[in-house]
Amino acid sequence: MRDALIVDAVRSPIGKRNGTLASVRADELAAQVLGALADRLDLDPGAIEDVEMGCVTQIGEQALNVGRIASLVAGWPETVCASTARTNAESPTATFGAM
Repeated sequence: MRDALIVDAVRSPIGKRNGTLASVRADELAAQVLGALADRLDLDPGAIEDVEMGCVTQIGEQALNVGRIASLVAGWPETVCASTARTNAESPTATFGAM
């Protein structure tokens, strides 16, 4: 098994219930984060092997796998694997613990 590398971290804006981000889907917001990460580090998304995301409240049609849908919405190749850890209080911790 090869080592997993964390090259940088980016997070989405924090909103509040029924606030200005209420109409923005989680996968759309996460796609913006992935795009910003690729731009900031001058990364070719096709070189990424795996995307690991944490999402506390996955609901409705976005409940399947926010990480996977976000990578596709960001325009990343279908060959990039992605998964989403869904836990309440420790989403980032669970994401990295699953690797």
